[in-house]
Amino acid sequence: MERFEHDLIHAIGEHRSSGIIIDVGALDVLDSFGSRTLHDIAEMSRLRGAITVIVGIQPDVAYAMVELGMQADAMHTALDLEEGLAYLGRLARQPSVTSARLGAPR
Repeated sequence: MERFEHDLIHAIGEHRSSGIIIDVGALDVLDSFGSRTLHDIAEMSRLRGAITVIVGIQPDVAYAMVELGMQADAMHTALDLEEGLAYLGRLARQPSVTSARLGAPR
């Protein structure tokens, strides 16, 4: 997870990414380390100018994330990849998101 986090944050700058989608659909369980890492990735991505959308959260994983007290303020969620891509597209077109990314006053 730490290597993924490191590589992803560097790739955002290298590819000038404005958004990322992380699909966690294959996860049956999410521990506190995994929850914290997802939150950290979303926050670091935001600081690098990219919007994070987490997709595919299984019901048990959602329950565990809430029980672990995970703060989801830095990331957005969608049901699946298709909805995540549409959501990311809508977020990218919002003036407040685009202005904040370009450094313009809000």
